[in-house]
Amino acid sequence: MTETRAPHLVVFTGAGISAESGIQTFRASDGLWADHAIEDVATPQAWRRDPEGVLRFYDERRTQVRRARPNAAHQALASLEKQGFRVSVITQNIDDLHERAGSRDVLHLHGEILKARSSVDERMRYPLPRGGIKLGDICDKGSQLRPDVVWFGEPVPRYLEACEIVEQADLLLVVGTSLAVMPAAALLERAPLDAEVILVDPAAEQLAPPGVARLAQPAGRGVTGLVRHWSREGRLWLPETLLEA
Repeated sequence: MTETRAPHLVVFTGAGISAESGIQTFRASDGLWADHAIEDVATPQAWRRDPEGVLRFYDERRTQVRRARPNAAHQALASLEKQGFRVSVITQNIDDLHERAGSRDVLHLHGEILKARSSVDERMRYPLPRGGIKLGDICDKGSQLRPDVVWFGEPVPRYLEACEIVEQADLLLVVGTSLAVMPAAALLERAPLDAEVILVDPAAEQLAPPGVARLAQPAGRGVTGLVRHWSREGRLWLPETLLEA
């Protein structure tokens, strides 16, 4: 790219991009919540009431994540970086598929399933290259380890950092999210007034807020198509074929 300052593409991804790699979503009718009540596996209260059950739930999901592979959308975004584009990824997903595809600047809003963290100090995190977490596994302060996941009812510690990244976007690409989970969905409001915003999702026509361009396609098809355009032109731009609200 010839610009002295490479345009900044900020990508905000949700469950839809990981679903194409075979990872169950929480909100779909056949997703994780179909068999588990939120209050039983994804709240601080559940952790206090039944830590063994919570650990078992996340061990099962961790196995699923390890078996999954990055799909075309993950790979396309990583390929932009290799071409010299400035790309920052903010994801609601707790898997590592963006990183495995080759993306280097990834912020996980809701934590990372392949890490454990202290129950008393959220700064103390431990990678889980294999296996899971058992009762009796403790941090360096002697406290039980828990999944490094933001549960319902907990603050999102990296939200302000994510806001700062979105505020620097030249183009904001939103992929595979229902925009229903707060405060993450409010990130769109932090984009600069002159930044284009594109939503790629099969239900984009229904989900896109006013002023957001809509590409009603699955992540793999929609993202790879956009990346193909940008790679060919050597710049970020909004294709005229996209509808704007």
